[in-house]
Amino acid sequence: MTPHADLPHVDLLRLRDRLDPAERTRLEEIEEHLQTAVRPRLAPYWDAEEFAFDLLPGLAGLGLGRLVLDGSSSLFQQLVHAEIARVDLSLSALVGIHNELNLGMIAHLGSDAHRDRWQARLESFESLGAFCLTEPEHGSDVAGGLATTATLDGDEWVIRGAKRWIGAGTIADVALVWARDAADGEIKGFVVPTDTPGYEATKITGKMGLRIMQNADITLDVRLPADAQLPGAASFDAARDLLRDSRMWVGWQGFGAQMGLLDSLRSYALEREQFGRPLAKFQLIQSAIAEVAGNLAATSGMMLQVDALRQEGRMEMMHAAMAKATSTRLARASAALARDALGGNGLLTEYEVSKMMGDVEAIYSYEGSYGMNTLIVGRAITGVSAFV
Repeated sequence: MTPHADLPHVDLLRLRDRLDPAERTRLEEIEEHLQTAVRPRLAPYWDAEEFAFDLLPGLAGLGLGRLVLDGSSSLFQQLVHAEIARVDLSLSALVGIHNELNLGMIAHLGSDAHRDRWQARLESFESLGAFCLTEPEHGSDVAGGLATTATLDGDEWVIRGAKRWIGAGTIADVALVWARDAADGEIKGFVVPTDTPGYEATKITGKMGLRIMQNADITLDVRLPADAQLPGAASFDAARDLLRDSRMWVGWQGFGAQMGLLDSLRSYALEREQFGRPLAKFQLIQSAIAEVAGNLAATSGMMLQVDALRQEGRMEMMHAAMAKATSTRLARASAALARDALGGNGLLTEYEVSKMMGDVEAIYSYEGSYGMNTLIVGRAITGVSAFV
C-alpha cells in the first residue's frame, strides 16, 4: 500500500531540509523511484523468500551501488538508507551492507589489486559481496570466540571454518571473510571469490523477517594466494570501526522502517471504512497514529545528532549502540501498534505491515542484539561491565 501523494511527508522533523538543493533533489528522485517502481513489487518476493534481482539495475542507475564513495554528505547517505528501509528492510540491508561493509572494505582496506578486480563491479551491482563475520557458535562473542582459522602454508592461505547468517551468502560473487591467523592469533580479513573450491553456501529458509535477503550458512575449506589478505584488515580493530559505523546505520534502518509503518497505517486508516466512516475518525486509531508519529520524531532527532557526532569524529561505540537499540525498539513498538490498528488485514503482506513487522524483528536482533547494545551503553555510562 503506497502512501497518498497529497499527504504530509513522513519526514516529520524535516531532516531533508538540511541538505543542499542538489542533494535534496537527488533524494526526491530516489524516493520517487523507490515508491513507484520498487515498493509495489516487493510482497511476492517476500512471500516466496526470493531475491529481487530485477530491481538491481534501477538501483544501480541511481548510484546506490557506490553511495559510500560518491562524495555525498553523510546526512544524505543516511537519508537514502532510510528511504530504502521505508520500502523494504531486505533491500536496505543489501544496499547498506554493500556500501558500509563490502565496497567500503575493499575501497579503504584492500590492495590495489583488490580494488582493480572488484571495485567497479561492486559499484554497478554487477557483483555482490558478502560480509562473513558471525559464526554458528559465535555471534555476540565473535571478537573473542571467532573460530574460523587462516593458516599460511607456503605462499597460500588455508582458511577453514563456518559462518552463519551471512547476508547475500548464496548470491554473492565475493566474500569478505574474517578468520583468526593461526600464527599470531589476530583476526584478519580475506577476499574470497565465491567460486573458489571449498566455499559452500546454503540458504537459510523459514525466516519470519528479511525474507528477501538471502542469508546463508557458509562452510570454508579454501586455499587462497597470499595476497588475498586485506592489508588494512590485519587485526580486529579494523572490524570494530566498520561495525561501529554499521551499527549506527541500523539506527537509520529503524528510522526508515518507522516512516514506512506510518505510511501504511495512515493510508489504511484513511481508506478503510467501518461503521460508515473512515478508521481515521476513530479516537483509538488516531491515538495509534500519533504514537507511531511520536516514535518516528524521537528517532529523527536522535539519529540527526548521532550523525553530527559521526561527521565531527566524536561518535563512540556507545552512541552507535544507543542509536541502534533505541531506533529498533521504537520501530518494534510502532509495528505492533500498526498491526493492531489494521485488524485482520494487518496479517496480510498485501497491506505491508505484517511484512514490516517481521523485518523489524530481524533488525532488532542483528548488528548486536538489543540486549548486547544496551550493555554497551550501560558500561559506557557506569564504567562497569555487565557482559559476563
